[in-house]
Order: sequence, then C-alpha cells, then structure tokens
Amino acid sequence: MLTRVKSAVTHFMGGMIATGANGDHLSGSDLPLKFPYMRPEFLGLSPDEIECSADHSARPILILKESKRLPWSTGYAEVINAGKSSLNEDQACCEVLTVKPKPPASGAGANRTPTSRRRSSLPNGEGLGLQESLEVCEGLTLHYWGLFDGHAGSGAAVAASRQLHGHVAQHLQEVLDILRLPGQPPPTCMGEEPLNHHHHPHHQQQQQAASLRGAAGAPAGTSGTPPPQTRFFTEKKVSHESLVVGALENAFKDMDVQIEKDKGVYNVSGGCTALAVLYFLGKLYVANAGDSRAVIIRSGEVIAMSTEFTPESERRRLQFLAYMHPHLLGNEFTHLEFARRVQKKEVGKRMLYRDYTMSGWAYKSIEEDDLKFPLIYGEGKKARVLATIGVTRGLGDHDLKVHDSNIFIKPFLSCCPEVKVYPLSLFDHGADDVLVLGTDGLWDVLSNQEVAEAVTGFLANCDPDDQHRYTMAAQDLVMRARGMLKDRSWRISGDRLGSGDDISVYLIPLMYAKLSK
Repeated sequence: MLTRVKSAVTHFMGGMIATGANGDHLSGSDLPLKFPYMRPEFLGLSPDEIECSADHSARPILILKESKRLPWSTGYAEVINAGKSSLNEDQACCEVLTVKPKPPASGAGANRTPTSRRRSSLPNGEGLGLQESLEVCEGLTLHYWGLFDGHAGSGAAVAASRQLHGHVAQHLQEVLDILRLPGQPPPTCMGEEPLNHHHHPHHQQQQQAASLRGAAGAPAGTSGTPPPQTRFFTEKKVSHESLVVGALENAFKDMDVQIEKDKGVYNVSGGCTALAVLYFLGKLYVANAGDSRAVIIRSGEVIAMSTEFTPESERRRLQFLAYMHPHLLGNEFTHLEFARRVQKKEVGKRMLYRDYTMSGWAYKSIEEDDLKFPLIYGEGKKARVLATIGVTRGLGDHDLKVHDSNIFIKPFLSCCPEVKVYPLSLFDHGADDVLVLGTDGLWDVLSNQEVAEAVTGFLANCDPDDQHRYTMAAQDLVMRARGMLKDRSWRISGDRLGSGDDISVYLIPLMYAKLSK
C-alpha cells in the first residue's frame, strides 16, 4: 500500500498526466469529443496563436484584444504553465443573457420550452438549447463570468465553460415569476396573468367565492366574513437573494451530473474547479467550488468573496464522511489524522490525533487500524485526499481512483459551491474599484494584499478614460505571478519562485454596473 501511495503522490504532485493532442488521457477511448480543446472564444485567437500560446518555455501572456468583447470593459489575461501539463487546462467564459419567463402552459407556445435569450454576441452558448420565445415577454438581464481550472485533462473545464451558464439560466427561469426589480411587477409573458408570491390568483378566487357564500347565507347583523382560522402550517419567508443562491447551487449540481452522463457518450477528461460570478438584480453572486479565488478591491480595501476548498480546509467534512461510510476507504485508509505518519513499532504507544469532532488535538493509544494510510496526507499545497487530489470541490472526476486500486475519489469531492453575495448597487464605486477573479496559479505566489497594491498602483497610472486599462492591469498581475525566466526557473520579486501553474485572471470594474441597467 505504501509503495502504491508513494507512486500516486509522485504522479499527481508532479502534475505530468499522460495526455493526447487534445489534452485528454491516452486511454484508448474511441469516443468523440463533445467540445474540442480551445482557448476562450472572446480572445479571438487564430489556430496558430493558440498553438504558440502553448509554448512552455516562452509562456506568452494572452490578453483581450478588443475590450468591447466583454461587458463593463472587463479585463482578462492568461498564461500557460511551465510544463506541468501539455495544454493550458484553465478555461474562461463570459455571457450576457436575458432570462425569460416560461410560456403559458397552454396555447400556441405550449410545446416550446425556452429558457433564456442571449443578448450579446459572445460566442459561448451554442448547444445549450436556449431558444428565443415568440411571445413578447419581459425578461431580466444576467451578467455572467466563469473560471474553470482543469486537472487530468481539459475536458471537464471546457464542458463547464460552455454549459454551466445555461444551467444557471434554466434554474433562474424556474423562479422568475417571483424575482423582480423593487417596485415593479414580476416579469410575465403577454396574455399570462402575473403571479403574486403572496396572493396567488387561485387563492383570491377562493376568497371571493367564500365571501360571496358568507354574504348570501350570513345571519342578520353579521358581516358575512367567516371567522379567521388558525394556520398551523405557514409558508416560510424566502428572500429573492436566496432563490438566486439556490439556482446557482442547483446549476453546479446539474453541470456535474451532465458531465457524468456525457462521459458515457463523449470523451470528457478529468475534472475542474469552478468559480462563477453573476450580476443580477443589483447584486453580485460569487459561487466557488474549488481553490480559485475572488476578491473585491474597493478604495484600496480587500474584501474576500470566496473561500478555497482544500483537504485541510474541509478536513472535518471529509473525516465525517469517511467515519459514516468506512467502506469508501477500501480498508486501506483511516479517517483519523495523526501528528505524523504512524509506524508499526508505535502500536500501544500514545500519539496526538484528531477526528471529525475536533478542531484541536488530543492523545490516543495507537491501534493496528491506525497504521492505515491517512485520509488526508501532506500539508498546505501538498495535502492530498486519499493521496491523490489536492482539491475537494469541483466538477467531474467521476472515474478518478486511488492509484492502482478500486477506491473512487468522487464520493469525497463535492460539486456544491459556496455562494457569497455583495450588494453592488448600494455602493458608489470609483473607476479603480474592481472584482479580481483568478485561478490558483495567481494566488499561490501573490497574497490578497499584494494583488490589491499591484492593481491599485497600476490603475492609478492609467488614463481613466482608457477602457483597455483593466486588461493591461490583468496582464500586469499575470506577469507578476509568472515572473521572468532566470537560470531555468521562473522568478518573481524578491527572487522568489514564480508560479509554474496555469494562470487566468479577470479584472471586472464595478463602476460599470450602473451603466448596464
């Protein structure tokens, strides 16, 4: 077992996954690709430029050529890794959609099932079945940005970049009848009666009928209104914000299920972390499943908008799952964590440990079962679940197993995102206030404060009217994290090691939100 685990750790920590020309495993699969490998379409790269971007020795930084290709003058930059994998496994997507109500249940539109209509010319929505309704409807505009950090191939990241926003739109459509701007009625299709969340038309008809019945048969001297009845079961109050959060959570689940189903028909490799941002009804919703990060920089202040999910940060969830379902460990791992690797000669001795109930440490007497390999092995960026993978949330990875075993990793990997909400419309943002989205290649070498200082300093020296300033600032961030090639290694300020990972960065200026209404 120890030899097997050492092999697995070397295999994954080295990051050298056997891949084919399209970034997929050399598994001999004859299944077709649903989505071929590509870079974000909004970059507008030619095939030759895509090929040149994969030069691991030069690592050219790709930037957005036309600022109008993305909303709000959003800036974007990316760079490939230093040889960790054959292709850049990061993917990005940006969409502006108009989410429309469902058509009436009967009539001319009964057989159509539109979900939303794309409002922009951004090219990432093909194959989603987003048909435009023939009815004249009111809709709500949705701005969407997504970053997907792939591993063990680019397939899952490419699929998520093409399809996750479609699932988001579909789930928002389901609650669109009760999502509305303040002071406005819910959006409806023509000929369809508005649905009031608290006073459904059917309930009003019942109340009117009851009132008429009471008035006709009421004794003299009474109002005709039946006495109030005690309601033992009342409906919970659900905020509009929580409906959007729920739509995001379900969209991530559906995307994960879709990847699993597609793997039976298409060649979809690996898995990916997912970081998605919505601007909807005056608020920013940041949904994160993985170790990418989002921060708001407002007047030089840093506001964290995501949490990294790693084996260490989710230790107690993973240990509890293993404790409740020990068969998932294949009789080769233990859910307990020890201060160091337990040796056979230490059976009967006392050692510091902790389990899912503990945030601190305590002593226990070592037993034979404690000699099994730990569920979580390593520390920091080297921590691995079942000695295999360093992230605990994301999409895909349905076939991933512990090296040379039949132990599946997927039960420990959650597709559910954490969603944080920022009331964007409540603040008056300046031109230098931005939301920074980055894959872990950025944050592995730069802290939140270093990023904030770099962005603030760079934008301060730019022409405020230059819409390319945000792309140039994103390029500067990627340059700072990648560093310069020196003595066969990439170095950043202070002669520190630069990031050898794929790096992708969005810089979203917040002041433009007020112009998008």
